[in-house]
Amino acid sequence: MVNDQKRMIEIGQAVIDTETAAVAALRERIDEAFAEACRVMMHCEGRVVVTGMGKSGHIGSKIAATLASTGTPAFFVHPGEASHGDLGMITPGDVVLALSNSGETSEVLTILPLLKRMNTPLIALTGNAASTLAREARVHLDVGVEKEACPLDLAPTASTTAALVMGDALAIALLEARGFTPEDFALSHPGGSLGKRLLLRVQDLMHSGERLPVVRENDRLQDALMEMSAKGLGMTAVLDADGQLSGVFTDGDLRRCFDAREDLHEALVRDVMTPGGVRIARDHLAAEALKLMDEKKINALLVIDEQGQLCGALNMHDLLRAGVV
Repeated sequence: MVNDQKRMIEIGQAVIDTETAAVAALRERIDEAFAEACRVMMHCEGRVVVTGMGKSGHIGSKIAATLASTGTPAFFVHPGEASHGDLGMITPGDVVLALSNSGETSEVLTILPLLKRMNTPLIALTGNAASTLAREARVHLDVGVEKEACPLDLAPTASTTAALVMGDALAIALLEARGFTPEDFALSHPGGSLGKRLLLRVQDLMHSGERLPVVRENDRLQDALMEMSAKGLGMTAVLDADGQLSGVFTDGDLRRCFDAREDLHEALVRDVMTPGGVRIARDHLAAEALKLMDEKKINALLVIDEQGQLCGALNMHDLLRAGVV
């Protein structure tokens, strides 16, 4: 068993070594052809249509997803389905990015005549510069590998890794060329953590209206406790006689009241509240609210509108539920 374990570790390390070498070899192939492929895709008036069969198809599908999420409209078409109706998905103005390690995949070659008739630019990623697909392409990118990580040199391993890395290189080069920003990325990932941090604003999460805990300065402490319990935010805003925001009463203030042995029935809110209170504008990002809470070491914020008037409240649990944290 010990020998078996040792052998498994050796094989795993050998696979990583082989694939690392395959990826490293790609660096010298980021040349004029790569730049031309980027130019063709950059000036595409339609979408980048990625295609490939078998394992190349799986890699192609991931490349299409990466392109689409980084500012280059793209989708994957299965070459086998393309010959049975899905070629209608390719329109004038599109660019086709085809993957085939051999460059002779029959399902991919079958669609080449139509691409020619449509004058659709073809970019090929193959491991054989002399192949049919490479010769027919406007741009050929060499993703060939010295050997597969498979000990039989049969299962696509290093070759698919190389193709994937080349696809990533294309996507990121295009991202940079387009001036793609984190905000752009967030717009295509609204459900992801980055999207939530860059898109959600305080006003999207805050408690307002009947859900907003509010008391007056001259209310008794017990009234503040009842309001806090009813609204469940661990705090309440405090307004003065004119209805202007004057402070906040929090769980921390309540603990200090106990320490000072305040009379919960007789003490007035104005005497035990925190004057002013930490505030944030409602149009600020929720991520900014999180940062402010961290800096001030508090769990809740008062929210104000453009005129500086109280309009809501936000606590750490709201940010946690929204996935901002």
